[in-house]
Amino acid sequence: MRTKRRVAFVVNGTPGSPMGSRAQSFARELEGAFDISLLYRQPRKVRAIGEMVAALRSSRPEAVYVFDVAYSGVVASALHSLGTRCPRVVDTGDAIFALARSVGGRGVAGLMLTAALEQFGLRTANAVVVRGTFHQKLLARQGLSSTVIQDGVHVDAFRPRPAEELRRRLGLEGVLSVGILGSSIWSERLGVCVGWELVELIRTMKGRPVKGVLIGDGTGVPRLRERCRSYGIEDQMVFIDRVPYESLPEYLGLLDVTLSTQSNDVVGQVRTTGKLPLYMAAGRYILATDVGEASLVLPEAMRVPYQGVVDRAYPARLAERVEGLLARPDQLKAAESLVGVARERFDYPVLAARVHEVLERVLRA
Repeated sequence: MRTKRRVAFVVNGTPGSPMGSRAQSFARELEGAFDISLLYRQPRKVRAIGEMVAALRSSRPEAVYVFDVAYSGVVASALHSLGTRCPRVVDTGDAIFALARSVGGRGVAGLMLTAALEQFGLRTANAVVVRGTFHQKLLARQGLSSTVIQDGVHVDAFRPRPAEELRRRLGLEGVLSVGILGSSIWSERLGVCVGWELVELIRTMKGRPVKGVLIGDGTGVPRLRERCRSYGIEDQMVFIDRVPYESLPEYLGLLDVTLSTQSNDVVGQVRTTGKLPLYMAAGRYILATDVGEASLVLPEAMRVPYQGVVDRAYPARLAERVEGLLARPDQLKAAESLVGVARERFDYPVLAARVHEVLERVLRA
């Protein structure tokens, strides 16, 4: 019987983080092909690097797969490779330097270190995996080849399910519910956070049979609540704290329409975002910015033009689309076709097959 090759998954995150879920999903799909160990980042960076290096030396992997370009995982895997020549795969979903510059909060030195980390992580890796098609094109212009393996979803686990009782409990009966899922972190530099466009949409549609739903927590939530009070739309917005991953299918069932918003710059263009596959697998109607992976997989009726980093006119465009759905609710049935697209493009067994190919390639080399 052939001995399975040893592979270490180095996760720049906790077991419950998005990267933890991605790594665990791939590990389950590939357990028949590889002997996979999962290493998670500890809170303190310097200590985390040392612990990861020790764990790698102990497990003696034949290849290392790093999830996300962050100091702990990238540095630890590079240090391990120095003495072992162990090949490394780096999996990234963001243009991290562009993201840090856009969000703000880092000085010149911090930005320089971020740029250096990104270039070092990508250029010293034996293979690069990106989670968006436009990211692959961006890196190609920089002379770097990569494989696209998008953010994923367990399609069968997210199949559409009824949520009538939950809708009744949250006061969503008899209205069109428009919602968004995600951590809402306030950006002082940009003056926005996840959900800002939803609140502005509901403000535009004040008094109409529409309610907004934000599922998630973060520093932006109190600011959004305050805006709702100042706009007089508290009765048209529902705020739900972070929901466990296994409960998300039921809560997504609350939403008639979901929003997926990305800025129209490098930061947004390179992304798939983990939420898009979830919405599609759950059979939710999506209104997404015509940016990044959404522009490739969604029908034209679900794509909305967006300009620049923060498009203040965007909520008005959303309102036009929502008014159209109020007038013709039968259009919501178009979302049923998204489940098949999610199964074809974003289901974890499909994506894991590509991870298998990448690992086999670096192990052969």
